[in-house]
Amino acid sequence: MVLGAFFATAASVPWRRSLLLLPTLALLWQLCRLLHRLWWRPRCLERELRSKGLRGTSYRFLTGDLREQGRRNKDAWSRPLPLRCHDIAPRVAPLLCDSVREHGKVSLSWFGPIPKVTIADPELAKSVLSDKSGHFEKPKFPALWKLLANGLLNHEGEKWVKHRRLLNPAFHLEKIKCMLPEFSACCEELVGRWTESIGSSGGMHELDIWPELKNLAGDVISRTAFGSSYLEGMKIFQLQTEQAERLIANIRRILIPGYLSLPTPNNKRMYQVNNEVESILRGLIAKRTKAIKEGESTKDDLLGLLLESNMRHTYDNGQSSMGMTNEDVIEECKTFYFAGMETTSVLLMWTMIVLSMHPEWQDRAREEVLGLFGKNKPGYEGLNRLKTVTMILYEVLRLYPPSIHFSRKTCKKVLIGDKRYPAGMMIELSVLLMHHDPDIWGSDVHEFKPERFAEGISKASRNSGAFLPFGWGPRICIGQNFALTEAKMAICMILQRFDFVLAPSYTHAPYTVVTLHPMHGAQIRLGLI
Repeated sequence: MVLGAFFATAASVPWRRSLLLLPTLALLWQLCRLLHRLWWRPRCLERELRSKGLRGTSYRFLTGDLREQGRRNKDAWSRPLPLRCHDIAPRVAPLLCDSVREHGKVSLSWFGPIPKVTIADPELAKSVLSDKSGHFEKPKFPALWKLLANGLLNHEGEKWVKHRRLLNPAFHLEKIKCMLPEFSACCEELVGRWTESIGSSGGMHELDIWPELKNLAGDVISRTAFGSSYLEGMKIFQLQTEQAERLIANIRRILIPGYLSLPTPNNKRMYQVNNEVESILRGLIAKRTKAIKEGESTKDDLLGLLLESNMRHTYDNGQSSMGMTNEDVIEECKTFYFAGMETTSVLLMWTMIVLSMHPEWQDRAREEVLGLFGKNKPGYEGLNRLKTVTMILYEVLRLYPPSIHFSRKTCKKVLIGDKRYPAGMMIELSVLLMHHDPDIWGSDVHEFKPERFAEGISKASRNSGAFLPFGWGPRICIGQNFALTEAKMAICMILQRFDFVLAPSYTHAPYTVVTLHPMHGAQIRLGLI
């Protein structure tokens, strides 16, 4: 009615004066849209969801639960955990833990003005992750995230299907088997460097293994992605590492409207880093494409396999649209760097920390490794016969999952369990809470017990779908075999050479950045065996 009266008044004044009212009308229109998005729609959605029996927090204007989450995180993160304590969820995600404890395994919270349903029920989580009907999509990332990586992880629909099909050949087990020499060469350099450090110190040597293992994962990716051009690959790794650190340091500011467009030193440097990374990759792709077209045999590195798969699909179908553009290939290489480095380095780091806390399992793992390989480099068949080491890696992934949740967004009305949710909602599948649920894993859920995986993943818990470190369904992580094989190789070669314990300076303080990191580093003491 107010707007109607305003328009009626505007129509009664001379046209020149009414022209002056147009900016005011435009501003009113934008304010109405903003009020609808930030106040009216969240309130309507909250009433609708509560009428369906969903419990959770109430909407707070504009910020939702973000401010409370920040406050709770700051408080929880100020207190480290006792050593050998694996009940990490209350420290890592305190607000989420309390919400699920109070409101149940399906609870409502607010990501700003967007309603978020957290699901800690594995059956419901599997139904979301297994969806093929197009009811869910990955949340759209802000522009700065895309400067880090905008590949398979972010794609939807036909583009995701095409990229997954083209990438699959590069991650077949036979291809990973061909990459073992690069895995072992990188690990050999790491253990050689550690051995020299111990020799110069004359006994036990203390070091922070977290940056060491990140460098190892970057080295592996550089060699397996670019083969003989791995030095250029390491430059990309260094730039991508800087890019991730800059993004993480400003993660909260990206929610400020217009922040991404501001010419801040950080924003300008992130665009500069992205241009450098893309320039190096563009040069590598051009050289490799030219060599393939001139008849040179394809190399068994990621770039060669990806380009070969890309060209084959293009030529077989006679349509360039069936393959990837150079820009697509660049983004997939950036994604491989970020996702591969984060997942494997996090897994290796927590495995060494946990084995330092539980020396009895470290001894059992070393006995298995020396029994299979002695002091020789591990081979592919032997890695597949590892039982104790595999159980340890699975248990570490359960207690310390690299990604503590997977997010989806409803793009149409959808039924999850017995409740129908509207479009535009965030769905958060809490891997951390499902991995730490006593109803699923038993009363010893917070104990480090690798033997629970003695008969495989399916029999480790009361629900075979409750173990989700790499996701589930059609979008399960394409690189899981790559990551596990690399982790097995690294742990075996470390156990062959070293005994390790926690350093007195170590503080047990897991927290989330993008993945599950150690807040104060991962200091251990190494000794030769």
